[in-house]
Amino acid sequence: MFWQCFTLLIVLPSLFIGVLLFGAFVIIPCAFIFASWYMRIKERKLQRRQRDGANVAFFHPYCNAGGGGERVLWVAIKAILSRYPDTHIFIYTLETAEPKTILDKVQNQFNVKIEGSSVNFIRLTLKKSIEAKTYPYFTLLMQSLGSMVLGMEAFVKFNPDIYIDTTGCAFTYPIFRYLAQCPVGCYTHYPTITPAMMRRVKHRITSYNNSSIIARNPILTWCKLMYYRIFGWLYSVVGRCADIVMVNGTWTEEHINELWGIPLNTHRVYPPCEVSELKKLHSFVKDSDPIRILSVAQFRPEKDHPLMLQAMYELRNLLVNNELLWNKIKLLLVGSCRNEEDKERVQNLKDLAKHLSIEDNVQFIVNASYAQLLQLYQTSSMAIHAMWNEHFGISVVECMAAGLITVAHRSGGPLADIIETSPASQTGFLAAEPDEYARAILEIIALPTHEKNNIIEAARASVDRFSGMEFEKSFLRAMEPLMML
Repeated sequence: MFWQCFTLLIVLPSLFIGVLLFGAFVIIPCAFIFASWYMRIKERKLQRRQRDGANVAFFHPYCNAGGGGERVLWVAIKAILSRYPDTHIFIYTLETAEPKTILDKVQNQFNVKIEGSSVNFIRLTLKKSIEAKTYPYFTLLMQSLGSMVLGMEAFVKFNPDIYIDTTGCAFTYPIFRYLAQCPVGCYTHYPTITPAMMRRVKHRITSYNNSSIIARNPILTWCKLMYYRIFGWLYSVVGRCADIVMVNGTWTEEHINELWGIPLNTHRVYPPCEVSELKKLHSFVKDSDPIRILSVAQFRPEKDHPLMLQAMYELRNLLVNNELLWNKIKLLLVGSCRNEEDKERVQNLKDLAKHLSIEDNVQFIVNASYAQLLQLYQTSSMAIHAMWNEHFGISVVECMAAGLITVAHRSGGPLADIIETSPASQTGFLAAEPDEYARAILEIIALPTHEKNNIIEAARASVDRFSGMEFEKSFLRAMEPLMML
């Protein structure tokens, strides 16, 4: 016992002294070296930026996808180049197409012209790290961690002066704030997780992100709810690494403020919608023409195309005694396909239409050009949008600007920012279930011409606040603190 106590008296002070020496001669010098390196990197970047102009890098892996998020990217780039012509633009992307091919598509699809010499593409290779199919389980968390892997690849290949994320990959923010030593801006289209998603899991509602196996099992439901809560906490931690946060509407702003808690750095910047040109369009629809219902949405699961097909099925049931009218109604599903998974989804939708016996009344138009889309706007009578909690709804705005009476989901951006349903100032219709959509479509068909015109005029007058020009002003105003550093 004596020797054990004696050994402890000798060993413990020795260990304590060893730790102090290790800290004094290893940890403190390493911290000093790191701090010196940190300041030197920051100083060199500032000197180069003052000499050559800012290197602004956008993180947008699928910059050639052709959706609303891509419109935000390209109009934002155009705005920066117009205001700050000495700026050098870089895009971190997984796209393999040639720069000219990408920029030609941008001009054809979005009517946005960018000079090829103004943009540099940083090609990333770790595509599988952010694909949902790579992670059959814990998809949200694993995809987010995968985005950190892709973010590290981006940082290693190019260290920018300003980093802007336009895809919602919040887990990349700490990499660029702390390793790249640059200010971080982001344009958030929708939060990766929301209290509404948690409520759906809690109430055991089956949806595209909550399978029936989990919804039926209370233990699995509890486990998933805990997983969502932990992920929500991590999401809030990385989100606070952004210096400037831009959100696309009221719904997103409320959720981001709740999750990230930085309202003073959060700015509502409505996305750019092609309203000025669309408001000039004239309808070519005649009474004898088919009644075309237009949907413009990427073929992704959250866009809920099956709900539109179910609405058509309900509409057919409502018109069971009016075969002539039913045969005039055509649903046009227009959208882009990013990959083989999207193409498979289109085929599944065609199979569903056939199963519901409505295939003769549904047409799929994949990867339509901008010119083709303009023609569809002019030959359609109304529009439909079915995504639950759509973060904003660019296609909803553009359909309204084109003069189509629109039925959108009673949630998210269409409910909070876009569509007014009160009779005195009605700009469209809202619905949630297939039968509601069907009844809304029938109501629009039955409206007298003057009432239709009143709704169209009110809708067109309401969309000016969502124009590309307004977006550019708001975007540049929010970005000014980063650009003037």
